[in-house]
Amino acid sequence: MKSLPKKEGQIMEFKASFDNDAIETLVAFSNAKGGTVYLGATDKGKVQGITLAKESIQKWVNEIKTKTNPQIIPDTEVLTIGNKTVLALYVPEYPIKPVSTRGKYFKRVVNSNHLLSIEEIANEHLKTINSSWDFYVDPNHSESDLSKKKITKFVNKIKQNNGIKQAELSNEKILNKIEFFRNGKITFGAYLLFVKDYCAISDVQVGRFKSDIAIIDSISLNSDLFQEVDDIIAFIRKHLKIEYIITGEPQRTERFDYPLDAIREVVINMIVHRDYRDSSASIIKIFDNRIEFYNPGKLYGGITVQDLLSGNYVSKSRNKLIARAFKEAGVIERYGSGIMRICKICKEYGVRKPDFYEISNGFQVILYNEKADQKGYMETREKSLTKNNSENVPENVPENVPENVPENRLASIIDLIKNNAEISMLELSNVLKVNHKTIKRDIQALKSKGLIERIGPAKGGHWKINPT
Repeated sequence: MKSLPKKEGQIMEFKASFDNDAIETLVAFSNAKGGTVYLGATDKGKVQGITLAKESIQKWVNEIKTKTNPQIIPDTEVLTIGNKTVLALYVPEYPIKPVSTRGKYFKRVVNSNHLLSIEEIANEHLKTINSSWDFYVDPNHSESDLSKKKITKFVNKIKQNNGIKQAELSNEKILNKIEFFRNGKITFGAYLLFVKDYCAISDVQVGRFKSDIAIIDSISLNSDLFQEVDDIIAFIRKHLKIEYIITGEPQRTERFDYPLDAIREVVINMIVHRDYRDSSASIIKIFDNRIEFYNPGKLYGGITVQDLLSGNYVSKSRNKLIARAFKEAGVIERYGSGIMRICKICKEYGVRKPDFYEISNGFQVILYNEKADQKGYMETREKSLTKNNSENVPENVPENVPENVPENRLASIIDLIKNNAEISMLELSNVLKVNHKTIKRDIQALKSKGLIERIGPAKGGHWKINPT
């Protein structure tokens, strides 16, 4: 006798009956990794059965076909569980994305359907045709907006890196090969890489903070991407502490409180993988004990933070042209290894491992200067946080939730839950830098609005995001 899976997840969902919600879920599966909808079960997985008339299955399959674009046709299987009938509808990941139903696009995220934004719809289409935004023609700028000096410098680097003699290959052929120009017009990538003067869409803000609100030094950058990498690293380096180590050699050794190689790796990844269609700026905040790097644009291609840290993923670039230009110029060695390299550098340098978060429609990296081998550091810190966050916090959050809960923080909580359905309240409070009591109230606000719910116990359970 067959049985149903225990709970809903990334590739399965239970439905009591066939309706438009079931079609939306099949579309969400098609735009992700595929999946199965089981008709005849409650959302808790309890089998209640479904009645199948002679033409029911064919009728439903035809309805799915006519209500989806491109059309999807699920595989069907009738299951008998106990004395009750369950119909399984399975769809694989669809090769041409995104798939829609009734003009809406959905994608499966953990155990719920996520309505795609215009940006996400565009990204899914670009991935399908194996292209990216930066390859497209920039309608607002022309070749006169580019610096010939910067282009020549870039081409000479490529020739030097590849052992090409000046007479062997012209600058024009090299530029056309990398596709900086299309039909005589410049691409968005070319504009970002070689802009002559001010560039509005490459905005980077860097500041040195003594507290969350007290800033003592800052720079604002709006230049070409290669120059921004150099300027950011120079500014950060200016504010690092230096330790002088006596080695017995004639010259003493300098040791910065952060590994410079890790900083450089983070900065390059920021510049290369940023979503330049987002109007937000990249922001870097230097504190006494950490450096926070925030970039517009979440992880690209369905990759999660867990995938990054495990190395279990296939690298996909949001900006293929920019990434290729940085690689050809010798700025990056290979694609998709930045995060693992950052962690390795920090470990070898003896500092605490960095943190990585998807937050506020972007991606954040935090580097620390705390020594990793400090006795009992992580254990003591975790106990301290747990103690501080649990003191003076009532076990039950009041049912009357304040109406002035910041919407941006609630949105950030939902983003974090989408990325990690098993995230704890303690982890949420640490990421968002608010106390445990505040997070409890925020969670209650989200529950009262019907946006999220808790499945299972506090330990061992997970969050579920409800469709809006």
